[in-house]
Amino acid sequence: MSLHTRMRQALPEAMRARDKVAVRALRATLAALDNAEAVPVGAAELRGVALEASPVGVGATEAVRRELSEGDMADIVRAEIAERLEAAAKLTAPAHADRAAELQAEVTVLRRFLDAPGAL
Repeated sequence: MSLHTRMRQALPEAMRARDKVAVRALRATLAALDNAEAVPVGAAELRGVALEASPVGVGATEAVRRELSEGDMADIVRAEIAERLEAAAKLTAPAHADRAAELQAEVTVLRRFLDAPGAL
């Protein structure tokens, strides 16, 4: 089972458990994965074509999304982890200790997916 699929399955479980930290980490990381699968903006085949010459009908504007390898997905999760660690390191003031702890907890959630059997 892919990393993306495991994270998608974990999200409703975290929501049922009312685990706000896990829900926040999973939603943000799943969004990053979805964004990475998106077609680049410059890849539109019909750029500059007149409206009346454009295709019509169901699916005419659909674009095939990129397929990420397990390694690509793991790299994105690692980047999300690094981003949270960097943000937590910058929150040194005592007033921000709670937010830094939340970021560390999110890192723990995301690391579980990388440390799971079959993960890269």
